[in-house]
Amino acid sequence: MSKSALLLLLAALASFSAAMLLPLTASAASQAMGAATVLFAVLFLLALIKGRRIKFDPLLR
Repeated sequence: MSKSALLLLLAALASFSAAMLLPLTASAASQAMGAATVLFAVLFLLALIKGRRIKFDPLLR
C-alpha cells in the first residue's frame, strides 16, 4: 500500500469516527463529515487501484 493510500485510509477512518461521535443536534456537521468520509474512501480506492498498475517495458529482455 502506498503512502498516499495509507493517509487516505486514515483520513477516512478519522472522519467516520468524527461523524459518529458528533451529537445528534449537529446534523449539518455530521452530514459534512459523512460526505468527507465518502470522498476519502473513494480517493483511497483510486489510490489502491493506481498503486497496482503494472508497468511493462518490452525492451528489458
